[in-house]
Order: sequence, then structure tokens, then C-alpha cells
Amino acid sequence: MIAASELIINEDGSIFHLHLKPGQLAQKIILVGDPGRVNTVASHFDSRELEVESREFHTITGTYRDKRISVVSTGIGCDNIDIVLTELDALVNIDFETREAKAELTRLEIVRLGTCGGLQENTPVGTFIASQKSIGFDGLLNFYADRDKVCDLDMESDFLAHMRWRQPLCLPYVIDADSELLERIAQDDMVRGITIACNGFYGPQGRRLRLPLADPEQNRKVEEYEYQGLRITNYEMESSAVAGMSAMLGHRAMTCCMVVAGRRTGEADTGYKNTIDTLIEKVLERI
Repeated sequence: MIAASELIINEDGSIFHLHLKPGQLAQKIILVGDPGRVNTVASHFDSRELEVESREFHTITGTYRDKRISVVSTGIGCDNIDIVLTELDALVNIDFETREAKAELTRLEIVRLGTCGGLQENTPVGTFIASQKSIGFDGLLNFYADRDKVCDLDMESDFLAHMRWRQPLCLPYVIDADSELLERIAQDDMVRGITIACNGFYGPQGRRLRLPLADPEQNRKVEEYEYQGLRITNYEMESSAVAGMSAMLGHRAMTCCMVVAGRRTGEADTGYKNTIDTLIEKVLERI
């Protein structure tokens, strides 16, 4: 039995952070970072059955063309993904009455839909990128016993050597997207590549404002890296944790993002909220 301190259930029967109750979550889930984007995605729904908000976590469950879908905001960062993925799994795979894992587990289908910074010439502003592999700079999966079972250990070693990784930093991990979901969502109109999920927006992504960088050559080395024909296409902040937590828990997951900052050209599109709707429609059609 899972202790009350480990699985915290609110007085109304909802899970601690998301404030969702069992049965309120669809098996098809779209994750977005921005709580405001939940309504943007749900504006395409044919019907809505519930809406719940708590802190940065905003959920709408509804129907799109006979598909029951939940849209959930995570806020920014892999630490929040640890909360969201764990609680989404608990909602479908733990009996809240007995506090025990169910004998028959439910497999969720999860697509993170977000924004990113493009790192290659073929990823200018406006490009849709599907993360075939993700490199986590956050270290989250290293806290879980099964991380080696789902990670690409050969690529981890190769990347560490290429980057000449410095000891004070947490060790990065490499995780694949679910292959079936990747094929279905990416199809032939998204660039596929390696995504780095960073544990910050500025220094960890090689941005320098007033603070000097520990490794001023980081972005050059990242842009040059190639593994089995794949290049590192983009920086964002959640894909590795989404794919990694999902793989360990037995769910299908992948990330697709729209490039809003071209790191090579120095360009940025601050009006991207008006154009990301095309990516939303693709994901809703294909999930």
C-alpha cells in the first residue's frame, strides 16, 4: 500500500498538484507548457466535459472528432514534468481507494506540443521539429532505478566525449521517442532530429547576458554533433523528461515543437502565438 505521504490525495479525492480525479483524464493527452495555451488547443474541441486549474497546471478534457483528449499544461521545466507524468500515471494506474497499483495497467498516449530554439540551417523560425531523440541536461532520470533500461547508453558516452563534459554538471541522459507515435505525428512534414532539454533558458542554452558562460564553446559543439546520421536540431526544456518518464512508466510519448528562435541567425518570432495553431491542428488530427 502506498503511504499517504507518497501519494497525496486532496480532500475532494483529487490528486495533489493537478487536482484531477480518476476518470477525468483521457488516454490521449496533449501537454503544453503555457497554461494559456490549453484554451487555444481546446478551442478546436467539438465539446468539453471538464476544466480544472491549479497553479500552473490547467486541464481541459473534451472531444475532437470522436476522440476523447485531455490538454494539460505543465509549466516550464523537467522538474514539473516529473510531477505531471507521475500524477497522470497515478490517475489511471493506482486505485485511490486501496492505494495499490492496479493489476491491469492503462497505457497513455502523450504528445508534448511546444516551442523551441532551432540550431541548424534546416531549422529556421517557423519549422516544426519532432524529437526523435532527446538529451536531458536536467538529470531527472538519474534519480530513478530503471533509467538505464530505457536510455541510449552508447549515445550518452559518445555525447559526453564529444562535449568534453565537465564534472560539476549533472550527467545527461539520452532517450528515444515512442517510435509508433513519432511516425504517426511527425509524418513527412516535420524535421526529425535530436533535441536537448535544458534545465534553464539562459546559461544552459548558451545564452549570455551579464553572466559569463562556463563553456563559451557549448553551442558550437552542440551544433557540430552528429550521431547515426542525426543532428541536434533544437533546444527546449521538457522533451527528455516527457519521453523518459513515459518510457519507464509504460506510456507512449513524443515531443513536437515550433521553432520561435533561430539561434544561428539571431532571429526570434515573439508573435508565434498567432501561428502555432497550424501545429496544434496537425497534432489533434494525428493523435
